[in-house]
Amino acid sequence: MRTYRHSGSRRLWLLGITLLVISSALFSQDVSALIQRNYNKAEYMIPMRDGVKLFTQVYTPKDVSQNYPILVYRTPYSIGFYGPDNYSRPFLGPNSDYVTEGFIFAYQDVRARYKSEGEPFVVMKPHKSVKRGPQDTDESSDTYDMIEWLLKNIPHNNGRAGQWGISYGGWQTAEGMIDAHPALKASSPQASPTDMWLGDDFHHNGAFRLQYTFGWLRGSAAIRAGQTETREAPFSFGTPDGYKFFMELGAVSNVDRLYFHNRVPTWNEYMEHGDYDDYWKPQNVSQYMKNINHAILHVAGWFDAEDFYGPMDIYYTTEKNNPKNKSTLVVGPWLHGGWSRMDGDALGNIRFGFKTGVYFRQQVELPFFNYYLKDKGTFNLPEALVFETGANQWKSFDRWPPRQAVDKNLYFQANGKLSFTPPAERSDQAFDSYVSDPNKPVPFTAETRTSNGHLWMVEDQRFAASRPDVLVYQSDVLTEDVTIAGPIIASLFVSTTGTDADWIVKLIDVYPGTAPDNVPNVAVGGTVEPSNVRMGDFQMLVGAEVFRGKYRNSFSKPEPFVPDRVTKIEYDLRDKFHTFLRGHRIMVQVQSSWFPLIDRNPQKFVDIYHAKESDFQRATQKVFRSATNSSQLKLKVLQ
Repeated sequence: MRTYRHSGSRRLWLLGITLLVISSALFSQDVSALIQRNYNKAEYMIPMRDGVKLFTQVYTPKDVSQNYPILVYRTPYSIGFYGPDNYSRPFLGPNSDYVTEGFIFAYQDVRARYKSEGEPFVVMKPHKSVKRGPQDTDESSDTYDMIEWLLKNIPHNNGRAGQWGISYGGWQTAEGMIDAHPALKASSPQASPTDMWLGDDFHHNGAFRLQYTFGWLRGSAAIRAGQTETREAPFSFGTPDGYKFFMELGAVSNVDRLYFHNRVPTWNEYMEHGDYDDYWKPQNVSQYMKNINHAILHVAGWFDAEDFYGPMDIYYTTEKNNPKNKSTLVVGPWLHGGWSRMDGDALGNIRFGFKTGVYFRQQVELPFFNYYLKDKGTFNLPEALVFETGANQWKSFDRWPPRQAVDKNLYFQANGKLSFTPPAERSDQAFDSYVSDPNKPVPFTAETRTSNGHLWMVEDQRFAASRPDVLVYQSDVLTEDVTIAGPIIASLFVSTTGTDADWIVKLIDVYPGTAPDNVPNVAVGGTVEPSNVRMGDFQMLVGAEVFRGKYRNSFSKPEPFVPDRVTKIEYDLRDKFHTFLRGHRIMVQVQSSWFPLIDRNPQKFVDIYHAKESDFQRATQKVFRSATNSSQLKLKVLQ
């Protein structure tokens, strides 16, 4: 058995990594040369309907014996590789498989970003469903105008266009689906956010995603001094320990004074809109998903730490509002955007058996665009192509969630038990409790890092299970497989001695004590260091979500808790497709902090974004598990 503890093996391992980096660089050089041999590159300032010009690069095949469809990509992150003679782009389209396929590739810096003109950049600029004139623009109209210009000015196009993008680029793609140009025949919104308050990057159910928002807004939404091709310089935390940095920061209200100094206006806007108000509601792109008649390939990752709510919301809404739409939902065992660049056979310490990312790129995504834009080949995928984690296999369904999934409840029991049998105890004293201290919050990861990263989405939860401020419920050893498919609803009966509280529920797959270690014993997807993790009794995080308790009755009108009063809270942990194998156990953990992924709740009913240090207080939290107040997870289980 190979081990990396021996220094010689360690050197061999590092040599392998070095050779991989060199081969990747050589591959990029080969692809860049291939692009230059086969494509002409030009740069344009394309006028929008209001006269603002957006910087655009277009790569057209040198072979003009046929016409080609146009693949559109729009981003606020910089299209890069500036200059008509700069062919150093490592690939064209979604990945390197497209270089030899024959498309016209068009890349655009969105309005007010990098080399494009326009007003100051607006994060998640709301769609304007009513446009009264050429000055009423949004990302939808800019996409329309871009396609219109390309069709009229780029020769040898076949009159069809497609659009794709990941994350913010996915949101741009979703916007392009609305009031779409008639030539737009295929769209693939991938990991697109839809609602930055309800479930995507910056908030989840009203709880503020502190560490991620701090990093993203500072890097992508800071005031820029004129047009520039460069990104913001990296921020110096002064420590590799994000937990330490954000604890020493104190209340969230200190951020602008200490670090941003009014250079990140979007941050200050967020601080003035703590509730789900008319600042946030118009940003939700899914509400405009109507009259969508072209083909859509929805893509999401089960372990996407940034945007899983969004792509599922777009899929569900598109299906509801456009029942005849040609939609395919694909969800794999991926981190944020991992399907575009990773093999997809592993994430962290979890192995999936084969290269799911390669399969998606070659057997799903490329055939989708070829079929709808070039009439090439076939595209016979089902309504839903989803990867079943745990069992490690692709499954096809004619709808999502599957028709075969039935409702089943998993109940919290006495003595830390978890069972599909309802609790029989009727006593008001049937509860478990813990003390939540904002000055000692539960960390969201055992890693030492200043960014959220991705591996925490499947991370071993043993570091949290041992804390006194985390409740743990666990099933008996399973005698048969249990497969969940669809949304997971946490239904809790709780009380607090405070007037506000966060509630975090985590669903966990506990491996048998005899589970073999991985070979090689290396975490994949976030670090290249050997992890030496023991997989016996590994507590794999399957799904988790936070809910800010003051929004239990209304996201727009928060209400304080009545101290010590039993209160019901119910919320969605989002969809999963996972098999808890025979011999494993099912575990649920409940806690009230998740730091610094989520900002600290003072546990006092205040405007948290303007809270003072004196507002933060300890609170005793109770989770009830009686026959009348039965805390549980509502699952959909495949029969």
